[in-house]
Amino acid sequence: MNLKGWAGFPKLKTSLHLPDRVSEIQSRIGDKNIIARGNGRSYGDAAIGATSTISMKNFNKVKFFDENTGELVAEAGLLLKDVIKMFLPKGWFPYVTPGSKFVTIGGMVAANVHGKNQHKDGCLINFINWIEILNAEGQIIKCSKDINSELFNWTVGGMGLTGVIVNISLQLKKVETSWIKQKILVTKNLEQTIDLIENNLNYSYSVAWIDSMKKGNSLGRSIIFLGEHANIEDLKKKNQNKPLYQKKNIIFKIPFNFPNWVINKFSLYFLNWFIYWQSFFKQNKKIVEIEKFFYPLDNIGNWNAIYGYKGFIQYQCVLPLNHSKEGLREIFSHISKQNIGSFISTLKRFGKDTSKISFPMEGYSLCLDLKLNDKTLKVANELDEIVLKYFGRFYLAKDSRMSSKTFHLSDKRLIDFVNFRKEKKLDQIFNSNQSKRLKI
Repeated sequence: MNLKGWAGFPKLKTSLHLPDRVSEIQSRIGDKNIIARGNGRSYGDAAIGATSTISMKNFNKVKFFDENTGELVAEAGLLLKDVIKMFLPKGWFPYVTPGSKFVTIGGMVAANVHGKNQHKDGCLINFINWIEILNAEGQIIKCSKDINSELFNWTVGGMGLTGVIVNISLQLKKVETSWIKQKILVTKNLEQTIDLIENNLNYSYSVAWIDSMKKGNSLGRSIIFLGEHANIEDLKKKNQNKPLYQKKNIIFKIPFNFPNWVINKFSLYFLNWFIYWQSFFKQNKKIVEIEKFFYPLDNIGNWNAIYGYKGFIQYQCVLPLNHSKEGLREIFSHISKQNIGSFISTLKRFGKDTSKISFPMEGYSLCLDLKLNDKTLKVANELDEIVLKYFGRFYLAKDSRMSSKTFHLSDKRLIDFVNFRKEKKLDQIFNSNQSKRLKI
């Protein structure tokens, strides 16, 4: 059958298997070019096996939860939305969460996801107690920072290329309510955006939406969202008549793919203009739902259909701190010069990261959505050159079109990762279309 990622590109042929038991996965280990797949929310071809794809949807059970410590033990196919649904009402929330709750925790481990708090708390690896992984011999190996640490360190962020993640022990964070104290800052340009982010690093959560259509003195104008978990006293101080736990559902679902012409420079200009100016009316909204703060796009079901049946490119890079301003300015100048734009352009400040193979480095991460066509594919390649020029990296959970040459130039750690896979004979079994394309 043909499979695709969340961005709808590329569409690739693979053999899809839906096992119910670990023994059924073990029986597939003899196959070549297999990869595990969670809920299909990686954007490109990272979760499409070069020959066979193992769906983990049936491995979605909670096996243990300690209400005193917040330790959660669960199967890899459990959705983050179900973790939140079950444990947020009890006062527990993930320490690190990506921008969608429709991902599996196994996928979160494979990508070593980061969140709006990466600058303070780092990536998911800091809150994983242990994982159990099915290796190339069909054995289940338990590993952690202290046990089989080499396998652990290459697996977290290894995009499923070290084996099939089966079980995970994850540490959750104690919270008092399901609300966030939010602060909104509106900036006039990129310089002011970065300066204000740097001056507010004391906030636990920080992200900026950038108007990708502006040029000149307004290049990089933004809305910065800062946040902290609200406690009971915060609700009382704000005279908020709110329940401690607020359930949030999808409020709108796109029923079909939009025509290809809907996303164009005029509609993007209007959407960016509208998002920027409506933020001025939101600055007084001090307390917001936790799911609205972390997962705004999840409120729109099938939002990827906005880009039509051809799909789009999700482009995410990170630039080192000492090159961030000039690198970001060149990126935005280039896409504005090419007269293309992004509906969802986000900027996050990263702190230091010591993971063996993960995406983050201390600096600024930029994420863009680009409508798929020949022009944007060409521009994406040109953006790659800018990122390399400023010693940046690329996020594999978003990638769908990068060349192997570009990727290897961006990350010297890949040599050790490739050698580890060869030494353990993992490269003979676990391969996605992405790993084949990137030669890892």
